[in-house]
Amino acid sequence: MTEKPKGQLVCVGPGMILGAHITERCRNYIQRADVVYVSCHHAVEEWLATLNPDTISLQNLYAEGKHRRETYNQMHQTIMQSVREGKKVVGCFYGHPGVFAQVPHWVINTAREEGYKAHMEPGISAEDCLYADMGIDPGRFGCQHFEASQLLFYRRTLDPSAYLILWQIALAGDRSIAKRVSSVEERQQLVDILLNDYPADHKVAVYECPFIMVEKPRIEWFPLSELSTYELNPVSTLVIPPATKMQPR
Repeated sequence: MTEKPKGQLVCVGPGMILGAHITERCRNYIQRADVVYVSCHHAVEEWLATLNPDTISLQNLYAEGKHRRETYNQMHQTIMQSVREGKKVVGCFYGHPGVFAQVPHWVINTAREEGYKAHMEPGISAEDCLYADMGIDPGRFGCQHFEASQLLFYRRTLDPSAYLILWQIALAGDRSIAKRVSSVEERQQLVDILLNDYPADHKVAVYECPFIMVEKPRIEWFPLSELSTYELNPVSTLVIPPATKMQPR
């Protein structure tokens, strides 16, 4: 009797710019998959469906006011169900599948624990684009990266002689894991913490990566003191350049 094919999983990322950043390896995995589960911008999902008609969006699992962890658990179980059915499964997540994306890590770990082949393919992330668009070499002064709310909820030590990159800045201070943006009051708490290490007039920048090749990145500079009321989007990243010089030992 022929043994039923055993499922396998690859999590990939199409990069940040539609159609321009996907690697040949990722494209090949998508085209050869039995099913592709996608959590990306709808335009990216439509484009990916041209590579493999068996493409299923996971975006319908999100809902206004719904706890994101519940959504992530549903994504996890949906992907694993197909793996357990013996299919070659691809999970495709915007940008890099391992950067600010919990589900790929969870589902790969689960698949491996259950004896299935599973791995991740890297993609071009917003961090990669930020370095290129803003002309930053992280090796020059050093570069610290934090999810913005970590500075509010945990004790983190900052080095103002290095770059500070704060991800998901629009959600800083939000504990509900359901909002699209946090309140002015919540973000002001973050500003107050940053003012312990940076002057109020220190220039910081909001960065947003372009989505299509004809767009330009959003790079807007303003004083740190204006952060709590500055217009932010869910994809905004805050860049804080060094405020002091590195001190020799």
